[in-house]
Amino acid sequence: MKAGLKRFLWLWLAPLAIFIAGLWRALLTGQADPWDWGVPAAVLLAGAGFLLARRGWAMLCWVALGSVGAELIFCALAAGRAPDPGAALGLATLAMLAVAAGALLRPRSSSSRFLSKRAGTSIMLLLFAALLLWRGPAQPVHPVPDRPDLAVITGLPLFWDEMGKGGLRDAPIISILRARFTVIPLDDPLQLKTSPARRLLLAQPRALAPAQLVAIDQWVRDGGTVLVLADPLLRWPSDLPLGDRRRAPSTSLLQPLLTHWGFRPIDIKTAEIRDRTPDGYVVTLSGVQLFRAGPDDRIVGPGDWPSDSIVHRKKMGRGEVLLLGDADPIDDRLWLADPAHPLDPRYWVADTPARVVHWLGGAPIPGERRWMQEAQGVAQAVGRALLAGMIWAIVGAALFRRERPGVVPEQKENMEM
Repeated sequence: MKAGLKRFLWLWLAPLAIFIAGLWRALLTGQADPWDWGVPAAVLLAGAGFLLARRGWAMLCWVALGSVGAELIFCALAAGRAPDPGAALGLATLAMLAVAAGALLRPRSSSSRFLSKRAGTSIMLLLFAALLLWRGPAQPVHPVPDRPDLAVITGLPLFWDEMGKGGLRDAPIISILRARFTVIPLDDPLQLKTSPARRLLLAQPRALAPAQLVAIDQWVRDGGTVLVLADPLLRWPSDLPLGDRRRAPSTSLLQPLLTHWGFRPIDIKTAEIRDRTPDGYVVTLSGVQLFRAGPDDRIVGPGDWPSDSIVHRKKMGRGEVLLLGDADPIDDRLWLADPAHPLDPRYWVADTPARVVHWLGGAPIPGERRWMQEAQGVAQAVGRALLAGMIWAIVGAALFRRERPGVVPEQKENMEM
């Protein structure tokens, strides 16, 4: 009885520790990504391989597969869809490399030649595992060679420190845009006429004169594409006092231009909404304006988005207007877990950067993120993954009840020598 319990603990504790160690990162971003368990699996399975080397390769493989299985079950249940096949296969391969490397480090003989051979093989396996960890997960966003010009007109602190202490400083969303566009900040819409940009991000600008609104309208009708972020209830954080002219406008001042284009506001959804588009992308909205647009007076808002985006598109002359009644989505608090890593999609908590690039017509950002569903579903996924891991350990303890030490092939070969 005691031996069976010991076998169960050997088979269960390592997978449990790996699952818990990687779960915090998955919950930090809300992504159901098997690679979140990559580092814990590599470290802990190498240790498990070292400790369990005398119990045979079958048991080592059982521990490795049990460790991977719990994570993959969790990812599938939490996201409501199968994990990325490449990531699943990569995590399984990493687990086998790590446990084998750890087992080969366990001394089997006093022969220096034999020890050197095992150590060399172990180091090689660890190097393969490290390479897999480095190149396997989603890579940071790198600049593309041909970047179209993008003009940006905004009252938001996207290019400077709001308090005036740090001078020029790109917000995280601008770091993403610079990887896909040549970003040109503009202070005056009248500069659009001489600008080489045929794309414009118009994000919660300050009050514009009638001549400036006419300049934007004419630029669009002449063939420009504009993404308008017009927020009726801006919640962008600011340390400046109310009334300070340096603060971004708390409400959109673009309604005269939007009315001219045929957009009529009808309602404001004040709650924060984590909206999932029909094609699986997630964007977090906060205080979004709903509009009526078009001859059929169709309502445009969350739950009624077109299939490819959450913005309303409208042709205007030879150009195009894309309208989202919210500027808060580009606030990094709503799409980024760690402001120090804006270019790494594994730190994103929403698809906002990739969607903004898509709406503006930039080169796509590769990778498909699988997002967890509601909290209750995630909790159930945790419970079922742990239950599956425990059952796997119980079955393994029964299967290996007759396992005797000293069955590793290398050890048998050495004993015969």
